[in-house]
Amino acid sequence: MKIYPIYIVFAYLIGSIPIGIILSKIKGKDPREVGSGNIGATNVMRTAGKFMGILTLIGDAAKGFFPVFFVHLIEKDIFLTAFVGFAAFMGHLFPIYLKFKGGKGVATALGVYIAISPLAILIDIIIFVLVLLKWRYVSLGSLTATCAMPVILFFLKSPHEFIFLSILIGIFIFFKHKDNINRLKTGSENRIKF
Repeated sequence: MKIYPIYIVFAYLIGSIPIGIILSKIKGKDPREVGSGNIGATNVMRTAGKFMGILTLIGDAAKGFFPVFFVHLIEKDIFLTAFVGFAAFMGHLFPIYLKFKGGKGVATALGVYIAISPLAILIDIIIFVLVLLKWRYVSLGSLTATCAMPVILFFLKSPHEFIFLSILIGIFIFFKHKDNINRLKTGSENRIKF
């Protein structure tokens, strides 16, 4: 089993790029000073508007997608692909450019999953949307989709490395959402308006 450190370091550095902050500062704002203080798409939407929020979602997903896609295309090594996906994800959570204080990782995980299993992410997005439409909590939709991903990958007979990756990513996403989970328990979590 080969491990190429350059791929892992590159994926981490790509994942560390703070897309939400860069886009928000174009509008002269900083998402860390507004709302939840998170640098992800939902809070950027509150900080700099819907368009910037959507661009942040796309950018954060791209950080997960491209390293995984290209490494898998070049090396055809499933373990390395999973490792690179995890590195990109961790880059978003603990970015070197922001003193290791990053986002919650859902969009970057989305990009990773698009690269490794488009069908799985399609099913997972449907689950996310259904939960969001029913309860209007982005965090609840994200957490439900996070729990569903390992199960979906299992039933799609995905490689064990990808299933393990989704479990590991899920643990970190739940850890990063601990404040949201507490607010969901108390009923004080912000609902999204359609």
